[in-house]
Amino acid sequence: MLTKRINSLSESITMAVTALAKELKANGKDILSFSAGEPDFDTPDVIKEKAIKAIKDGATKYTAVDGIPELKQAIVDKLKRENNLSYEPNQVIANNGAKHSLFNLFQATIEEGDEVIIPSPYWVTYPELVKYCGGKVVEIKTDDTTGFKITPKQLKEAITDKTKMLILTTPSNPTGAIYSKNELEALAEVLKGTDILVASDEMYEKLTYEGEFVSTASINEDMFKRTITINGLSKSVAMTGWRFGYMASSNTELINATKKLQSQSTSNINSITQVAAIAGLDGSADDDIAYMREEFRKRRDSAVELFNNIDGLSVLKPDGAFYLFVNIKEVSNDSLTFAKELLESKGVAVVPGIGFGSEGYFRFSFATDLDTIKEGIKRIEEFVKEKRS
Repeated sequence: MLTKRINSLSESITMAVTALAKELKANGKDILSFSAGEPDFDTPDVIKEKAIKAIKDGATKYTAVDGIPELKQAIVDKLKRENNLSYEPNQVIANNGAKHSLFNLFQATIEEGDEVIIPSPYWVTYPELVKYCGGKVVEIKTDDTTGFKITPKQLKEAITDKTKMLILTTPSNPTGAIYSKNELEALAEVLKGTDILVASDEMYEKLTYEGEFVSTASINEDMFKRTITINGLSKSVAMTGWRFGYMASSNTELINATKKLQSQSTSNINSITQVAAIAGLDGSADDDIAYMREEFRKRRDSAVELFNNIDGLSVLKPDGAFYLFVNIKEVSNDSLTFAKELLESKGVAVVPGIGFGSEGYFRFSFATDLDTIKEGIKRIEEFVKEKRS
């Protein structure tokens, strides 16, 4: 009864682990979950107040499919002010989260047999959506010895006459790695003279702790033309449940194609979210973002130190996002079993690295309070000692 394409999809492993942890907790188990990619902070008041006013003002009707004019202008202004990217309002579209942006983008561009280059470890959704569209995933492996970043040589070797797109995530989920301007310029040089598109997922750009964030499309005119910038407010201002993402491209034909698809599927995104999102884009919530970023930095520094004091485990200090990608290769090369046993015996939920295309690691989200982080790592240390004894 079901189609081959729907049967080809796997459930998100992060969502599955998070759901299991919640179920165990609801059943009275003492569970500490570090699996969800969700800030533990509340949405800033300035955004909430904008939403409340929108409701009272009656902003509850259908809107244009791609977003209200004020929102689209706020996106354009943000990209110009913060990322040095010049778009027109007809070159941006608001979506139901960045996952929706990617789904629409892939549906509009990927044909059966097209190859899409995805550096691993990767966000779990990328390969699933590519396969759903009939595309072929071409992985470029990275690890902690290379800072979890691909090299120009690796990219050049991965390109064939069937390559349609490269997906870049900076800062990365799950590793927190950030590509510098020089590194992006080197990758751009490899792409010069090709028709390869670049999907640049920049959802974690505001959660940058070291160095300077550089938007992929800002590298040069060639990269600007080939890059589709994906972003949103889920992580930077804790709006995960509001479902707001957006896509920007100089190719108006591409944006119109995704708009056409959206018009026949979800139509416009939530009208209240659209109004509220303006406050997350125009700088009104910058103080809240700075506060959250500093708290995340403290948690990151503490967690990295604690993990690196555990015999058998190691982790690089991430430059961005709110994850640690912990190396467990001295303890186990079966991250799924490791994570399952850890949850069962110590009540600690982490996401196995195999879900991100990298065996021998697990992802640990530090988007929770410091006391919980310390207790969770203490339990992980106990678990590791028991496995190694």
